[in-house]
Parts: sequence; C-alpha cells; structure tokens
Amino acid sequence: MKTIKLIIFVSLIIGLLCGFTVGMAQSDEYLAEAPLDYSEAANWIIYNDLEETDVDFFCVAPTVSSSLSHNMFADDVQGLTAFLIQTNIFKDIFAPDARTFSPVYRQITLTTYALPFEEWQPYFDFAYRDVSAAFDYYLKNENNGRPIILMGFSQGAYMSRRLMQEYFGDEKLASQLVAAYLIGWPITEELVNEYPQLKMAQGEGDTGVIVSFDCEAPDVTESLINPAGQKALSINPLNWKTDSTPADKSLNKGSRLVNGRGEVKREETELCGAYIDPDRGVLKVTDIDAADYKPVIPVLAPGVLHIYDTQFFYRNLKDNAALRLQNYLEKHN
Repeated sequence: MKTIKLIIFVSLIIGLLCGFTVGMAQSDEYLAEAPLDYSEAANWIIYNDLEETDVDFFCVAPTVSSSLSHNMFADDVQGLTAFLIQTNIFKDIFAPDARTFSPVYRQITLTTYALPFEEWQPYFDFAYRDVSAAFDYYLKNENNGRPIILMGFSQGAYMSRRLMQEYFGDEKLASQLVAAYLIGWPITEELVNEYPQLKMAQGEGDTGVIVSFDCEAPDVTESLINPAGQKALSINPLNWKTDSTPADKSLNKGSRLVNGRGEVKREETELCGAYIDPDRGVLKVTDIDAADYKPVIPVLAPGVLHIYDTQFFYRNLKDNAALRLQNYLEKHN
C-alpha cells in the first residue's frame, strides 16, 4: 500500500504541473457550511430536461476536479463543464429517454486522494450533504412516485450508495427503484448486512437492485479504490454472473472509448472479456494489453482500468438498462 501511496503522490504532482485545474488553497472552515440550495437552477447540471417520460434518472457525477482544495468550489467552471460531459455520457448509456436530474455538488478532489485514507471522511461527508440535499429536493418537488434509475460512477457511486443507505430503507421508495448502477466504487458484504436495502443484482434482468463492478488488469493485486484485503460484491456485465465464471470477449456487444471531452474515439465489438476475481471481487479484464489503456487520472496506478469501467462494456450496459426498465414497467404496469 505504501508503494501505491507513493505512486499517487508523485503522479498527482506531475499531473498538477502538467496543467490540471488548480484551485486556491482552502482551510477546513468551509466544512461547517450548509448544503447548496437546490431550489436554485444554478446548482443543477441537468434538471428535468424532458417532460413526458415514464422514468427519472438521478445521476451523481464522478471525480473531475483536481483543485488544490479538498472539495471542489461550486463555481469551478472547468469542473462543472466536466460534470456535464460525464452526465451526458451516462445518460446516453443508462437512461436516454428519462427525465434527468444531476446536481452540482462540492465533491472531494483528486488532491484529497493523496491524503491517508482515514483523513478522507470529513471531505466526503461535506460532499454528501450536498448530494443528500439535492436528492431530498428532487423527491419532494419532482418525483411524484415515478420510477427511478439511480446512477453514479466512481465518487458518484459512493455518494449514490449513501443515498440508498439514507433513503431507500423506506419500502415505498425502494419499490420505485428500477436499478442502481453504482459502478467504480466497492460495495462489501459488511455494508449489505448493515443496510438490507442494498440488494445486489443476481442476474441480467432483476429490478430494485445494485449493479456494481470495477475493472483491473489480471496482475493487479491492490488499488486506491480496491485495497488488498477487501472483497467487493460485483456482477460481470458480460455474462451477468456474480461468481468467477469467465466471460469470453465474444459476449462483448461493443466498447465505446471516449476522450475527456466526451468525444467518441472508437467503437469496437468483442474488444475484451472479463471475470470476477474470486478473492477480491474486482472485475478482471482480459484480451487487452493494459499498457494501451492508461489510467489517465494521476491518482491511479498502471493496470487500474477504472476509467474504462463503462467504456469497455458500453453496449452491454446500454441494453441491460433498457431490459431492467422494461422488466420494471411490466411488473408494475
């Protein structure tokens, strides 16, 4: 783990010197501030962009800010632009025909990940207060009992998981959940035991469940997101199994690789296969050379394929989200 921390620190410094957005240094006094006011349109990346649809899509953006502060400023123009790019990418995959709600939130920054793990929590908690306030506002003012697809990637998956812990213990709200795609942040058996509403997907079409996984090269043994000694609960997006049964690349309907601006670089069918590591629960990606898929984000070590989680399995995930929605609507008439 010390090696990973050194890689994180060195690569973060290199990244900052190479032009990552650098914000003004920030004391921790802001942690006492109230959540953002979500009655203000400026505090939403997307707010109810479609009127006549059967379902809502609540999406929490991943880590995009490399400000030197521990939490992103709400007026970080570059960060907010990246929020919009990421939200549109995920809307295309998981809910192209849904009303979308994606909040601005003062997420923790890449800088924060260079701190020891035990020091992250106050900054996560501050960010989550924004996300919770946004979800509460959405429920009270927009949802009206409509089905919900919940989605978060990376830090967004962590925030969305906490939404499920806080809100979805309510049986009525839980009955409105089509599925929660919480990709790129681990969910453990201990969490599921503590929060029974965290029901992990067991197959391709079940509803009211969580779809979760995170990608690595086969030779990786630990990462910032999936440390050694921790086992994640995952499902394989190629064969929709939760055990270590390998999925051949022939099951991969299509990968879509994008750049940081959300522009499609290339699409390819049968790019890679995958299997779930029986010991760590992470998704191991086969049939590619991991050296061709750089981590890009400075805090991730080589072989950690985290940023490609949804890109590698684009078509499979897109079809799956449509199937789960169809199953939900048929079940609930």
